[in-house]
Amino acid sequence: MDHERRRSPRYQLIADAEIVELRSKVRLNAKTSDVSLLGCFMNAERSLPTGTEIQVQLKQHDTTFTSLGVIARAQPMGMGVSFSNVKPDQREVLQKWLIEISRGVVN
Repeated sequence: MDHERRRSPRYQLIADAEIVELRSKVRLNAKTSDVSLLGCFMNAERSLPTGTEIQVQLKQHDTTFTSLGVIARAQPMGMGVSFSNVKPDQREVLQKWLIEISRGVVN
């Protein structure tokens, strides 16, 4: 039997993303494929190693979500990101996006 391990529902959301590796300041451009309140999966030309601390910025229409995060899972063409230290105003941005998706307003 398949057991769902996620602590927060995921929603399909295609958004532009910029990832900055905190230690080296390396920047990567990516696109999200799904997002939750706790993290997201990003498709990119290359991945950062699991455990890498990052700053992530997601852009959807005219709104931006910014948070610190950590690479939770790395694959050849993408990575799972766990958000950390999300500020209240940024959590509101993300919640608004997810509510709009659940109502069929975006994407």
